[in-house]
Amino acid sequence: MRIYGVTGWKNSGKTGLVERLVSEISGRGFTVSTIKHAHHATEIDHPGRDSYRHREAGAREVLVASPVRWALMHELRDQPEPPIEELLQKLSPVDLILVEGYKREAHPKVEAHRSETGRGLLATTNETIKAIASDSAVEADGLPVFDLDDTASIADFILGEVGL
Repeated sequence: MRIYGVTGWKNSGKTGLVERLVSEISGRGFTVSTIKHAHHATEIDHPGRDSYRHREAGAREVLVASPVRWALMHELRDQPEPPIEELLQKLSPVDLILVEGYKREAHPKVEAHRSETGRGLLATTNETIKAIASDSAVEADGLPVFDLDDTASIADFILGEVGL
């Protein structure tokens, strides 16, 4: 599977960039899936729902299905968070998987950067970052720099990097 990441500090524009890239790349006829890493206990279910009640009762996995989608929730129940390689195996084959977050993992990444965060570039200490997408001029030590809103050029770069 071809994997490319979007990383950056909080509020740097990662989610918006991933959203635009999914639209741009899938609009070109490629199939795209995403993995989003969260540092907090993300809740995709809500108290009172049947599926929530199943999980609260102790179910390890709950699969919810409808005529338009299905979702599988897996409770770790004090087990460690699985590595990204294990999670990738759970996805159906596609042309490209875009990964949001996972700063320290080995896959190549574009760094989303907004000057308003007041944070420096991750790329200065992270060799897996292959380009910068920024809302301002940045010194990137020879890495390609794209305007954060130039989705087509960033998509071109990523597709070229993964050979699509």
